Amino acid sequence: MVTFTLVVTLGDAGAVTAKFTSDQRNGDLTGQWDAEAKKLTLTGKDGAGTEKEMTYSLEATVDGDAITGNATATGKDVNASYSFTGTRAADAKKDDKKDDKKDEKKPFTIEYEGFEGRAIELPLGSERFGGMAVNDKGQLIFAQGGQVKVFDIKDKKKEVKKVTDGMGFQLTADGRKMLAGLNILDASAGAAGKPIVSQPMLTEIDPKHEWKQVTKDAWRIFRDYFYDPNMHGVDWPAVGQRYLAMVDDANSREDVSYIISEMISELNVGHAYYNPSSRDSGGGGGPSINVGMLGVDWSTSIGPDGKNVYSFRHIVEGAPWDADARNPLKELGVDVKEGEYLLAVNGLRLDGSKDPWAAFQGLAGKTVSLTVGPNPSMDDKVREVVIKPMGGEDNIRYRDWIEANRRYVSEKSGGKVGYVYVPNTGVDGQSDLVRQYQGEQFKQGLIIDDRWNGGGQIPNRFIELLNRPITNYWARRDQHDWIWPGGAHHGPKAMLINGLAGSGGDMFPWLFRHHKLGPLVGTRTWGGLVGISGNPGMIDGSGVRVPVFAFYETDGTWGIEGHGVDPDAEVLDDPGVMKGGPHYGGIDPQMDKAIELVLAELARNPVKHPARPAYPKRDGFGIKPEDK
Repeated sequence: MVTFTLVVTLGDAGAVTAKFTSDQRNGDLTGQWDAEAKKLTLTGKDGAGTEKEMTYSLEATVDGDAITGNATATGKDVNASYSFTGTRAADAKKDDKKDDKKDEKKPFTIEYEGFEGRAIELPLGSERFGGMAVNDKGQLIFAQGGQVKVFDIKDKKKEVKKVTDGMGFQLTADGRKMLAGLNILDASAGAAGKPIVSQPMLTEIDPKHEWKQVTKDAWRIFRDYFYDPNMHGVDWPAVGQRYLAMVDDANSREDVSYIISEMISELNVGHAYYNPSSRDSGGGGGPSINVGMLGVDWSTSIGPDGKNVYSFRHIVEGAPWDADARNPLKELGVDVKEGEYLLAVNGLRLDGSKDPWAAFQGLAGKTVSLTVGPNPSMDDKVREVVIKPMGGEDNIRYRDWIEANRRYVSEKSGGKVGYVYVPNTGVDGQSDLVRQYQGEQFKQGLIIDDRWNGGGQIPNRFIELLNRPITNYWARRDQHDWIWPGGAHHGPKAMLINGLAGSGGDMFPWLFRHHKLGPLVGTRTWGGLVGISGNPGMIDGSGVRVPVFAFYETDGTWGIEGHGVDPDAEVLDDPGVMKGGPHYGGIDPQMDKAIELVLAELARNPVKHPARPAYPKRDGFGIKPEDK
């Protein structure tokens, strides 16, 4: 019988080292520990290079404090096998218990009592920051000023230190490592990253299999996120089965997009959208090049040489008081006039056989020389002007259209009625409302144009701006008295609506009527007040937008969705009658009706302000009852 002691040390990933001692031999062993199977495997040598060299191997099962297994010892004159049993030494048990206690994690609790009072301000500076997380050392990792930074609240110097460049990062679950850009690095100050090999990273996709998954995911997302768990009374499982079966016959990704779009339309609701991925159109089209734009309408004529020449029939003004909507031909020192001819661009004669924009390819935002003149030929009256063409004309033509409508309303009302156009109820709409309102708020009446309103958010602040009843006045010695609250319009109003105003463009006129701000003129709005607020996407980059909240009224009935907001005065904008509308010298019947209603209300109920009272006399004691 041989007695031996085996001391085993466990390393990373199951690797072990061991030392055995007996009354005959001793040596070092290495091997592996399989925690799941509770198996220990060891091999080693002693006396290497001598006649006493021995090779050992050991396979054992460890169960709690007990060990059983087989061992072999092989040498020059030895070839022995042993079965053994053993138990953990008492002092090792104590050490293990100490280690167990060391590894025990203290429970994490939050003391809610006085929570706010214990908050402190961290010295991170005033620059915007975000992406906050905590590493394994309890330090704050955050993004600020184009860098990922770390702050240790235990640092007596209270220094913010740099981790790496960039603004995006993601910590591992244990907080030790982070992914920043395409680098993996320690989540600590001054870390050096190891780049991820991102090319080539190839995967094989079975399109038919993926199409099935994408279609089923679209169905699931609507099932789980749609505001009505009853799915508007539609048998949604049956719908899913019917449309999923169609995917087997799809020949392209576009077919799958069509199937998904038709499937979600079964719910008969607005704001149920399908967003395609780049795969739907084969990657989003080919390469493109910008075109410099001048904000003009062209005329053509035949020049002295018998070739076609271009002239500036109309130069779009936009809004001269807005730098972002100013025509480059109207900048200081340029002064190109309507009716003049464009003869050359950057010294090259304009080819009249091509579209005039052909000469402006790749010139958006670049400094460009134009040769212009009053005649269709290169004579001694031509001159050179230097401009920077725009990248697009949407903004300038949009502002030009608004200004034409404003002039139309002003002329038709004798300057009494103002006009404000609101394109949507998002950031753009709020900016345009405030921008235009500042110049129109002092008109006696006001028309708000909600037509073609693309929606956005619920327009509470829009209505608050338009609905500020007078609370009091402030007497001033050095100027006109103030009407309070400031920035308010107190005269009659009307709103223009049509069938292409929806979502927030539905809610805006509904609130306008709810607050009794004036009549609605035009045609019924779109009717979409079951709104969207975010949901998961699909694996191939496509997605669906699921309506997750729905409008209902204070009387407990649904409203607006699927119907819209009805006008108080229905007026059709017949293109045959409008003849291009105010922008092209025509008319706008809806606008005409709104002007009529506002002027009629002004005649019935003109805005009247009280005269300033006589200055009070305070030369005695007390205050008159009416002045209290």
